[in-house]
Amino acid sequence: MAEEADSIQTTGNGADNGPQIALISQYVKDMSFENPNAPAVYQWQDQPQIDVQFNIGADKVGEEVVEVSLKIEVKATAPQGTAFAVELVYAAIFGMRNVPEDQMQPFMLAEAPRLIFPFARRVLADAIRDGGFPPLLLDPIDFGGLYVQQAEAMAQTTSEPAGHA
Repeated sequence: MAEEADSIQTTGNGADNGPQIALISQYVKDMSFENPNAPAVYQWQDQPQIDVQFNIGADKVGEEVVEVSLKIEVKATAPQGTAFAVELVYAAIFGMRNVPEDQMQPFMLAEAPRLIFPFARRVLADAIRDGGFPPLLLDPIDFGGLYVQQAEAMAQTTSEPAGHA
């Protein structure tokens, strides 16, 4: 037992050099809900077409702190016009220490959005329900798969040889 304690004491200097990521806070950064055709919209018989757009942003806000934002835009339209339009920017602050540079971008553009998406989805569903419509429950999104697709597409466009003059 004494040998184990000695080896633990002599192997490190108390410094924590392993990668660490912690969620510090998450919040609604911006949100708007438009119901431009109320009250007539509640009489429409047609099912609206739902268009959903996503955008992920990441900004360094401190030495070891990043803000990752998930922007979700939803527009519901019917032949009579727009039923509703919602724009939500849901963000989170992450503390990152000793994270290798090649792992920062995959975390910020794939893992962080995966972590905050369920909360953004709930805020969006509640806003739509509070607007008088059935709540919209977005399907889970494979942010990791999307990141890999975009990385592969970027690699293809940068590896194509340029034309010769």
